Amino acid sequence: MRKFLPLIPLLAVFALSSCSSTFKNRIEKNPDIYNALSVEEQELVSNGQIAEGMSPSGVYLALGSPERRLEGSSKGVRTMRWDYTSLSPVYGNHFNVGFGSRGRFGRGGFGHGFGRGRFGRGRRGFGSFGFGSSVNYIPTRSATVWFENEKVRSWEKIR
Repeated sequence: MRKFLPLIPLLAVFALSSCSSTFKNRIEKNPDIYNALSVEEQELVSNGQIAEGMSPSGVYLALGSPERRLEGSSKGVRTMRWDYTSLSPVYGNHFNVGFGSRGRFGRGGFGHGFGRGRFGRGRRGFGSFGFGSSVNYIPTRSATVWFENEKVRSWEKIR
């Protein structure tokens, strides 16, 4: 079982990415919203792009739902900011060491190693050690869209 544990995060990312929605899927699921857009906006959305002056519904069809929405006001004008995130991998290596005797029931001591165990002779070893690697995924901002009065004022996207 332990040899399959490193595969769990990879399988989770694959499962989540296969469920992710694309602009084509959002257009198919929301034809009324798409048809209400101007011809210029429809062309941008059909390519997964946005531009200044676009409506929030056009941005939603092009980029999807933001992970964070902020609302505010600037000089009496209603503002919104939509932040989009993606997952970035962070790779690491580690060395594990555990100490303690196995005890009466084969457990005991403290620490946990993954690799070889039971230094020493007989049934009563005194520790374990191991090497391993890990991959963690952290959310990072991939795009931000600023709105003023329900229209895109500006946007930026990480390439």
